[in-house]
Amino acid sequence: MLHSTPPSDDRTILQRAADHAFAYLEGLDTRSVATTASLEELRTRLARPLPEQGTPATRVIDELVADAEPGVLGSQTGRHFAWVIGGGGPAAMAADWLTTVWDQNAGIHACGPAASVVEEIAAEWLKTLFDMPNGTSVGFVTGTQMAHVTCLAAARHALLRDRGWSAERQGLAGAPVIRILANAERHYSVDRAVRLLGLGSDNIQDLPTEDGAVRPDTLRAALAGSDAPTIVVLQAGELNCAAFDPFAALAPIARAAGAWTHVDGAFGLWAKVAPQRRALVEGLELCDSWTTDCHKYLNVPYDSGLAFVRDPAAHRAALTLSVSYLPAGGAARDQIEWNPEFSRRARGFAVYAALRELGREGLVEMVERTCRHAQTLVDGIGALAGAERVSGSGLNQGLVRFGDDARTDAVIAAVNRTGEAFFGGVTWGGRRCMRISVCNWRTSEADVARAIAAVRGVLETL
Repeated sequence: MLHSTPPSDDRTILQRAADHAFAYLEGLDTRSVATTASLEELRTRLARPLPEQGTPATRVIDELVADAEPGVLGSQTGRHFAWVIGGGGPAAMAADWLTTVWDQNAGIHACGPAASVVEEIAAEWLKTLFDMPNGTSVGFVTGTQMAHVTCLAAARHALLRDRGWSAERQGLAGAPVIRILANAERHYSVDRAVRLLGLGSDNIQDLPTEDGAVRPDTLRAALAGSDAPTIVVLQAGELNCAAFDPFAALAPIARAAGAWTHVDGAFGLWAKVAPQRRALVEGLELCDSWTTDCHKYLNVPYDSGLAFVRDPAAHRAALTLSVSYLPAGGAARDQIEWNPEFSRRARGFAVYAALRELGREGLVEMVERTCRHAQTLVDGIGALAGAERVSGSGLNQGLVRFGDDARTDAVIAAVNRTGEAFFGGVTWGGRRCMRISVCNWRTSEADVARAIAAVRGVLETL
């Protein structure tokens, strides 16, 4: 007979998981930021035979923690700077735990009324924070990758609809070809979305940049001489230097040409909430669709992206469906109409909790604080003997370098081996660099000083 955990054991197993979670969080300052097990070691540890009979739940959890922990990257710490990865804020983590326990299907209102209403309210708060146009629709998705798919599906619908074609009914065979004019330094999740939507990566035309940004004359020239349906893809925060396109200048040019303007704001959209950073995104509201990640700057657990669309009719038409066994929401929000998923996690609870815990003032302070830490890291590491400051922090990103390409990679690897901090490498402008990214709410001045000291120690010995 297969083992099953009776309901009476719920408290025991959940308490055991909580104990492990608290031990992990309380040990963040002393554990290695880098993982300590190799790929083969992890495979050996975790590759237990599939049991014929069930295993007691407490043993499963205890052994999972013991086996997996050496392969758990310390991205929850304040000393992880390799990628744009936030931590888990207290209220957001707690709400995410409850989301798991409640186990609501956030596909339609009828499956989880509270999940639906929480998304309504959190969406309104977010639109207010980002100064979105009235009527903007919002989809809660897994991350910016699927937010691109959602927004570009809406763009595809609107552009083809205006030419008498329905991609949803007629497909793309025989449809007018949509061209995509995109910032040449974009994140390639944009290209992947274009492929998934059948728009074809061959139809992407790179827009050359200066200091990471597209110039008005460049966009004007690219738009001239063609009446093809067009999507213009701009950036709020380039991945390495956090460059921003000049939306106030570019969006009117695109609109005058009948183009749809889409913005990748995975982390840079949050500049909008901070008065000292808002100039970076001036004119953002003039665009047609926007994406961002809550698991970056809002520090919500993973599986939390947002798609914003100025034209809610196009957004809904591109995604909605109706089948007889799904009760229509009526006045309620049916989430299935605004994102590509059917059954899904009720990810709005964690977003709602994070926004309530922080408030507008807390968000502003967090954005400003992480920006200061990023600049301090760039300046502090860049000033060390044998280091070069390549790019300052436009927001929360920056680059430094250590002599040649090989030495730069060697320094990054050596710092990571210390476990004191974790950085990543990138090729930028044809040269290998150490990329510095800060958006974790836990990062403190002590973490920054500790990271700089780790790099200094490596440079003195390598």
